[in-house]
Amino acid sequence: MTEQQFIPQPYSKTVSEGRVSWESPSNIALVKYWGKKKNQIPENPSISFTLSKCKTITTVTFNKKVSAGDFDFEVFLDGEHKPDFQPKIETFFNRVVEYLPFLKNYSFKIETTNTFPHSSGIASSASGMSALALCLMSIEKQLLSEEISEAFFYTKASFLARLGSGSACRSLEGDLIVWGANTTVQDGSDLFGVKYPFPVHEHFKGYQDTILLVDKGEKQVSSTVGHNLMYGHPFAAERFKQAHANLEALKPVLESGDLDAFIALVESEALTLHAMMMTSMPYFILMKPNTLEVINKIWAFRKTTGLHVGFTLDAGANVHVLYPKHEQEAVLDFIKSELAKYCQNDQFICDEVGFGAQELTECKLI
Repeated sequence: MTEQQFIPQPYSKTVSEGRVSWESPSNIALVKYWGKKKNQIPENPSISFTLSKCKTITTVTFNKKVSAGDFDFEVFLDGEHKPDFQPKIETFFNRVVEYLPFLKNYSFKIETTNTFPHSSGIASSASGMSALALCLMSIEKQLLSEEISEAFFYTKASFLARLGSGSACRSLEGDLIVWGANTTVQDGSDLFGVKYPFPVHEHFKGYQDTILLVDKGEKQVSSTVGHNLMYGHPFAAERFKQAHANLEALKPVLESGDLDAFIALVESEALTLHAMMMTSMPYFILMKPNTLEVINKIWAFRKTTGLHVGFTLDAGANVHVLYPKHEQEAVLDFIKSELAKYCQNDQFICDEVGFGAQELTECKLI
């Protein structure tokens, strides 16, 4: 599909006011996206597990204005007015207004809450922007005279979410989502995420992700800044080629259930992501000392026990401990006894692979 296909026909219905709620999960990339072109186009393809419990719940209340004009909205996080979120939403609205022309006709109250700490490397922007995009699509659906298919609804929502936060396009569905044009998944697109279309071994069904909250604070370098530092990066071109190769290499691994090969590829991807940060100019480090302590503990435990426990990292200090469901009991015991002490206040989140967003309150007209 092209961008033009997401521009709607003139709205034929009038809606005065209403409310809609969606929850959308975060996701954790296995092959990482790092570096983007204009309009949130990725420099390389990525693939992610959709999570289940780490999610954003967003409610949008809308009222028709007397006359169209500038964007009119307020944002609330956990019930608290957040004026500092205004610029990000303003940028998002400016990017998507061509595809959602009703945005200037309404006033919006955007209420959002996360089930996990904001801005700590658990991709809150991914879950937040995907939840908001779904709410806006539900509103647009009320304004159209012709029915739109569920497939188009989710594809356009993914397209819109990408314009708010690139990885948000991978949060709407599950359980494995690919984003970015590539030769492995023929339907892969730079414009939106698509479901991984190939066979996946039973080992990866219900895969566990326990997120160790090593550092719940704000990152000192935002992901947006980090992506921009890939321009002129001395290793960028090779990294982009590596991501394509790793996506191709992951295909037989997912089909065969080769957990050792899966761990090796995913851990390498995580460390490569942070190597790009450490070799950019200016360089920066998002890992903390306890991040490295946890990684070394995981390696030692895996070698001693033979259990298939690995890790990945997002753009932050927290560690995602990945393992198959059938090894859950032993790995959780290890996490509680050996790894929790490296987390702030011994905190960690037990999550697993999920299947995407859910509409909590159907778009209701008031």
